[in-house]
Amino acid sequence: MAHSLLIVESPTKVKTLKKYLGSDYEVKASLGHIKDLPKNKLGINIEADFEPTYDVIKERKKTITELKTTASKVDTILLASDPDREGEAIAWHIAEEIAVKGKKIYRVLFNDLTKNTVLRAIEKPQELDANKYEAQKTRRILDRLVGYQISPLLWEKVRRGLSAGRVQSVAVRIICEREKEILKFVSEEYWTITARLEGGKPPQFEARLSKIDGKKTKIQNETMARAVLDKLHGASFTVTAVDEKETERTPPPPFTTSKLQQEASRRLHFSAKKTMMFAQKLYEGIDLGEEGPVGLITYMRTDSVRIASDALTEVRDYILRTYGKAFLPQQARYFKTSKTAQDAHEAIRPASLTFKPDDIKPFLKRDEYRLYQLIWNRFIASQMSTARIDQTLVQVTAGNCLFTAQGSVITFPGFITVYTEGRDEENGADESDTRLPSLTKGEMLTLISLDHVQNFTQPPPRFSEATLVKELEDKGLGRPSTYAAILSTIQEREYVKLEKGRFHPTELGGIVNELLITSFPRIMDVAFTATMEDKLDRIETGTLARDATLKEFYESFSSELEAAKKDMRNLKREETPTDIVCDKCGAPMIIKWGRNGRFLACSGYPACKNTSNVSNNADGSNTHAVQLPATDIVCDVCGKQMVIKEGRFGKFLGCSGYPSCTSTKPFDIGIDCPKEGCGGRICEKRTKKGKVFFGCTRYPGCTYAVWHRPIPERCPQCDFPILVEKPVRGRGVVKACPNEDCGYRETS
Repeated sequence: MAHSLLIVESPTKVKTLKKYLGSDYEVKASLGHIKDLPKNKLGINIEADFEPTYDVIKERKKTITELKTTASKVDTILLASDPDREGEAIAWHIAEEIAVKGKKIYRVLFNDLTKNTVLRAIEKPQELDANKYEAQKTRRILDRLVGYQISPLLWEKVRRGLSAGRVQSVAVRIICEREKEILKFVSEEYWTITARLEGGKPPQFEARLSKIDGKKTKIQNETMARAVLDKLHGASFTVTAVDEKETERTPPPPFTTSKLQQEASRRLHFSAKKTMMFAQKLYEGIDLGEEGPVGLITYMRTDSVRIASDALTEVRDYILRTYGKAFLPQQARYFKTSKTAQDAHEAIRPASLTFKPDDIKPFLKRDEYRLYQLIWNRFIASQMSTARIDQTLVQVTAGNCLFTAQGSVITFPGFITVYTEGRDEENGADESDTRLPSLTKGEMLTLISLDHVQNFTQPPPRFSEATLVKELEDKGLGRPSTYAAILSTIQEREYVKLEKGRFHPTELGGIVNELLITSFPRIMDVAFTATMEDKLDRIETGTLARDATLKEFYESFSSELEAAKKDMRNLKREETPTDIVCDKCGAPMIIKWGRNGRFLACSGYPACKNTSNVSNNADGSNTHAVQLPATDIVCDVCGKQMVIKEGRFGKFLGCSGYPSCTSTKPFDIGIDCPKEGCGGRICEKRTKKGKVFFGCTRYPGCTYAVWHRPIPERCPQCDFPILVEKPVRGRGVVKACPNEDCGYRETS
C-alpha cells in the first residue's frame, strides 16, 4: 500500500509522476481550484477586515471526498499544485479540506517535470507559504470588489452581461486611447529621392537624399521633388565619406511568459491563450512512446530570466558538441532580471536537452512541436557567442545634396545560427543583410537611376497581441499568469475585436471605457493599477499587510461607487432625436441603445415598432439609416422580399415586412454543404464570443463547420468539394483545402 499521497492540479501530470515515484506514492489530481468565492453574492465581509468566504466548488465535491479517503490511508500528504500564487491558494484550500489529525501536510514545488527535479523536491518538502497565499487572496478580493460592484452598474445602465475588471478595463482603455490617437492623426505628405548608383566594384546600391545645403531634407510635395531632380540633372556623384565599424550583437535571454507570448504571436501567429495552452501541455508531460510521459519544458508562468546552474552546464556542453568552440563564450551568460520580477522560477527552457525537437517530432502535434522548437532555439541561442557585424555608412555628394547609404554584413553569425528575434511590423525590417560594395573616399560613381516616391506619415499602429502584452508588461499591469486571460476576456465581452491581427475597440468598448473613466478615475488609472501590482508583490514577500492594503483601496473606491450609482450615464434610457422620418408611420426616428449597439427606433413606439440600423461614424456625425441589402429570396410567411440583417451571432435573412412579419432565415453564402448526402447550405455564423465561422444551415442535423470563408472550387489535390480562403502573413489570402487529410495550399 502507498505510504504517501501527492496531490497535483492536472490529471495529465499524474501518469508522469507515477512513473517517477513508483508504488510507494499515490498520485491524485485536484482538477485545479477546489474552492472559490460564491457566485451569487460578494462573499467578502468588508466590516471584518475584508475576510473572504470560500465555497467548495460543486463539481469538486466528489474529488474532495476521494482525496480525503486516500489521505486517511497514508502517512504523508504532499501538495504539488503549480508553483505560483494560484497554485499556493489551491494547496491551502486542499489542506483545509483534507486535513487529518496528526498527519503533517507538506508543500513541494516542481519547476519542471523531469525525474531529477521531482525526486529532489520530494526529498526536501517545504511548509505552505502563507505570504504567497495572502497575495493571491488579496488579488482575488480586489478583483471581486471591483467586478462584483461595478458590473451590476453596467448591467443597469448599458446592458446585461457586461463586466468590469481591475486590469482588463485598463487594457481596454489603452486600446481605446490608441484608437483616439489614430483618429486625431493628420497625415502629412512627404517625398523621398533615391539614387541607384554603381562604383568600381559590384554590386549596385541605393542611397537616399538626406540633406540639402547641409540641412535635413523636407520635401513636402511633388513640385519640390521635381525641383530637386532638376538640380541633380548632370551632377556628379562622389563618395565623400566611408565609415566602417565592427559591432557585436548579443543574444536575447531565454523566455519569460510575456516574451514567449510576444514571440509566438510574431513568429507562429499564436494567440496568447493558445501559446499558454500548448506550453501547459509541454510542461505537464508528453507521451514519448517507450519513454512514457515526459515534461519537456520548465514552468511556463514566470517573469525571471534566471537559469539553474546544472542547466547552464548542460547547454554549454551541448553548444560545444554541436556547434564547436567558436560558438561557445568563455563564461556562461547571466541575464539581469527586471526589478519588478518575482524571480520565483527559472526562465522558460527545455527541461532537458536529451529530447531534441526533431527527435521527438513524431510524438508532438504540429503546434506543440513549433512552440517547443521556439523555446529550444531561444534557450540554446541565449548561451552562444555574440554575432559580429561589419556596419558601413557611406556619404555621397551631388552638388549641394548629400545622399547616404547604410549596410551591414554578418562576419560571424554566433547565436544567429540558431535564433533571431522576431520584429513587430511597425519596427521595420532588419537591414543586416543589406550589402554595399567596397568604396573609397573620393571615388566617382555612376548614376543608374534617380527615383522620387510619394509617402505619407503614418499614425501610431494599433496593438497586436504581441505589442499589447509588451505594453501591459512595460507599464507593470498584470502578471505572467494573467496576460492571456486579459486578452481573451476583453474580446469575449465584445469590448474589442481583433481584425487582421490588430485590436480595434468596439462601439460598446468605447462607451464603457468612457463611463468607467468618468466614474472610476483611480481604477482606470494606469499608474494606480501598476502600483497595486507592486503592493501584491510586497504582500508576497511579507513586507505589506493584506488588510491595510484593502482598507486603503476601499475607502476611495466605495465613495466613487456611491457617486457612480447616482451620476453615471444611463444609456438604456437615453433617446437622441434625429431628422430621419419613420418609413412606416411618418413619426420622427430616435437613436436608442440596445444589445447590439446604437439603432434607430420609431418615436411612436409601442404603436409603431419600426427599427433600423444606424450609421456608426467614429465622431457620431452624419447619422443616417442604413439601407438593408435586399435579396431575391421571398419570405415563406408573407411573400415579401427578404433583406440581409446582422445580429449578435452574425448575418441572417429577415423579412422586409417587419414588424408585421418577423420571419427569419439563415443567411447562406451560396455554397452547398460539402458533407456527402447533406443537402444543406453553408451560412455565415458567429460564436457567442463573436468569432465568425461558416456552418451548415441544417445544424444540428449537420455539424459541418469551418473557420475560414469557403469558395466554390474543388480541391485540385483531393477533389474535396470546396476550398477556403486562408490568410497567410506575407502572402495575403491563399486558397487552402479544409480537408484535414489533404493539406493542400495554393503555392502561386
